[in-house]
Amino acid sequence: MAKRPTNIRGKIINAALACAADARWQDISLATIADAAGLSLSQLHGQFPSKTAIVAAIVDQTTTTVVAGTDPSASDESPHDRVLDVILRRFDSLEANRAAITSILRDMPFDPVRTLCLVPSFLDSMAWTLESAGINSSGIAGRIRTKGLAAIYLGALGVWMRDDSPDMTKTMSFLDRRLKQAVQLAVYLPFGVVDRASKNQTD
Repeated sequence: MAKRPTNIRGKIINAALACAADARWQDISLATIADAAGLSLSQLHGQFPSKTAIVAAIVDQTTTTVVAGTDPSASDESPHDRVLDVILRRFDSLEANRAAITSILRDMPFDPVRTLCLVPSFLDSMAWTLESAGINSSGIAGRIRTKGLAAIYLGALGVWMRDDSPDMTKTMSFLDRRLKQAVQLAVYLPFGVVDRASKNQTD
């Protein structure tokens, strides 16, 4: 029986997460990641041109997991509840690699130029988060929703990194509060960012 092809990208991502769990992200070289993955530096370069590209792939992998877990039957719930559920599923998918993700996030401010390169991938992930919640991310209104959700999610990441409560209680409480505040503010914005019917469902 022929051997199934090895998922080299997956091996690299897993190796990068394992390294980040044990050391500061900024101290980890590409050669270290390649060695941890059991690959040559040339093989790693063939998949990822930089550590930033690996981080972008981790973001995309998380988004893929969240989108795959979308439940169409949840469409009867309020927009607030649907968005809250999807974001919490993002955190659930990160939980197994909390130490590694925390290491990566804490070192991002020390490399602002490369961090800015992640913005498009991050905003795409937020757009897919909205779409998974049954909320349109297209057009002017969609872009405003996406950026608003991105701000809330970044704040929630900070809470999540320090959240030692059972079942991410602190993170969920933060998200619930911020999402309700966002709806209260966004209902006054133009372009139909939040329609009145959606707002009433959250009240």
